[in-house]
Amino acid sequence: MAVPRESAAYAALMTAALVWGGSVVAQKIALGAFSPVEVSVFRGLGALGILIPLWWWQEQGKTQWEARDLGMLTLLGLGVLGNHLLILYGLYYIDAGAAGVIIGASPAITAVLSSLMLKDVPFGRVWVGCAVSFIGVAFVSGVNASEASGESPLLGGILVLLALVSWALYTIGSRKVMDRLSPLTVNWTTLLISILIQIPLLWTDHKMLDSGVASVPSSGWIALVYVIVFATALGQQAWLYGVSGIGPSRAGVFINVIPVSSLLLSLVILGESFDVVKLIGIALVLSGVWLVTRSSRS
Repeated sequence: MAVPRESAAYAALMTAALVWGGSVVAQKIALGAFSPVEVSVFRGLGALGILIPLWWWQEQGKTQWEARDLGMLTLLGLGVLGNHLLILYGLYYIDAGAAGVIIGASPAITAVLSSLMLKDVPFGRVWVGCAVSFIGVAFVSGVNASEASGESPLLGGILVLLALVSWALYTIGSRKVMDRLSPLTVNWTTLLISILIQIPLLWTDHKMLDSGVASVPSSGWIALVYVIVFATALGQQAWLYGVSGIGPSRAGVFINVIPVSSLLLSLVILGESFDVVKLIGIALVLSGVWLVTRSSRS
């Protein structure tokens, strides 16, 4: 597979980060009418309706599959599953702005795991920055979290943090399999695998299926469509394309855009507070990411 030019990879990653900032708010809105599993399954099915025809049009069935790809794609599908569901369940307990701040720690997490698994950057160069980011995460989800940060910021913060670990593993693993398969192929196959695993969970966690389609307000449908089109189909595809061009460690820096956009949108759309706790938290998170980036380049 041809490697994208750096400029195209950077543009794709910035696009993904911007739409994901909005998706944190959109998912919070969607949870008013849907359960976490419903949001995750519906977003996946809707995105597949976009990605599979696009894949067929671009590649025309010429994808070369290998037996070893199935196992790797299944593991990546579990990464997608963990990321989608853990963030949605986390948003039950923490507000969208605070969740966005925590998501800002994703580059540090990706860099540390990448250094341990791929040995692309010495671990000693990145652990300090990761530790600083984690302090910021603890600040917005732990004992210093304000009541405005949600019903149970600690639990919500832990769930969002685990979602970031799932995404970091997905990002690292996808770089290897994209040596043979296109980002579009990896995107729809891993998404399909994650949905197949989640469908049985609808019997244990459902809201709209009980109350009916008519119970969903227009805001719920708009939020779900945004998550399907932008966060899942466009955002994930743009992210994989960018990672295939510049690698997981450098790509992770673009997650910095998410906490800023999610905080602003949660303030404007949801009316959430922007207090000193979130301000200090985002400063610590981004400082840690800066330390990781600086150390990695050194």
